[in-house]
Amino acid sequence: MSSTEDDIAAPASMTASVAAAPAPAPAAQIAFHRLARLRPRYRWWRMLLTGLLAVVFYVALLLIVMVPVGVASVLVPEWGIELQTLLVTMEYFDLDRPWLLVALVLPLILMIPPLLLASRIVEGRGVGLLSSVAGRLRLGWLGKSLLLALAVFAVYFAVSLGISAATGSDIAPDFAHPNLWIMVLLVLLLIPFQAAAEEYVFRGYLMQLVGGWLRHPAFAILLPVPLFVLGHGYDVWGAASVGVFAIVAAWLCWRTGGLEAAISLHIVNNVLIFLFGSVGMVDANATSGTPIDLLGSTAAMVVYALLADRWARRLGVVRTAPAAVAASGGANGTHRLDAVFYG
Repeated sequence: MSSTEDDIAAPASMTASVAAAPAPAPAAQIAFHRLARLRPRYRWWRMLLTGLLAVVFYVALLLIVMVPVGVASVLVPEWGIELQTLLVTMEYFDLDRPWLLVALVLPLILMIPPLLLASRIVEGRGVGLLSSVAGRLRLGWLGKSLLLALAVFAVYFAVSLGISAATGSDIAPDFAHPNLWIMVLLVLLLIPFQAAAEEYVFRGYLMQLVGGWLRHPAFAILLPVPLFVLGHGYDVWGAASVGVFAIVAAWLCWRTGGLEAAISLHIVNNVLIFLFGSVGMVDANATSGTPIDLLGSTAAMVVYALLADRWARRLGVVRTAPAAVAASGGANGTHRLDAVFYG
């Protein structure tokens, strides 16, 4: 073959080689319950340490709040009497004492700062991954899922209250109590944060704690359920309803890639119960249920979950995060996080 032929053949062979080169494989995708593995300092034990440190911070924060209250109750006898009521009551929803609702939900709301701070200290940047695969709370999707949950549960409560009225129960609303609007304001201001706090702990932290060890989502969905149920002092039917709620909320986190749909479910359920309780249409202090209650609430939650999952897919809500491992440290659990994950 002549030199001219060689010059012609070489580029042709190089072109064929380039054309035959395989395309780079797409980046692996990480589901919500496995997001702990994207944290810069991930080790199997670090989320356990996060939980322990969060408990320490939480106890310290409670003391900061409670000590001044205790001192004030000693100095002001009326406050002392009210504090004794707090220590013995099992009915925290009381229109005569709206502050009892604050005493019930404020300790729950205060779980958020210790958890986020401990997560940042122990696991490094990427605290936003506790919220979603986007590294933040996706407010647009949160708003849409809130509207969907409100629509579904409006129908559920309308049917439930209608059945109660048809069977002879008195469900006439009572707007006469002088503290009604104070209670309504407290419910609207506090309950969304209480619901979000529980989701961050049970569906954010605990799901990712389990998911860091066990790959299949069923483990991350189911294993935290008993802890969530134990946190609610209900009878067997009420506990079963709480368990179904925990499963549905965790499934939504996995399917939609974040806490938003679960937070919306939690907010709407709790807010409506307390608002209807404010006007005497339901018993907001109830700790017991019936098989019919369980079936009705389960149906509402499942309908909401299926609609939210379908809507999220139609909207293109991202369900997974790319596992972009840094070349210098991927084997040691160090990942390169986009700027949105910093924090």
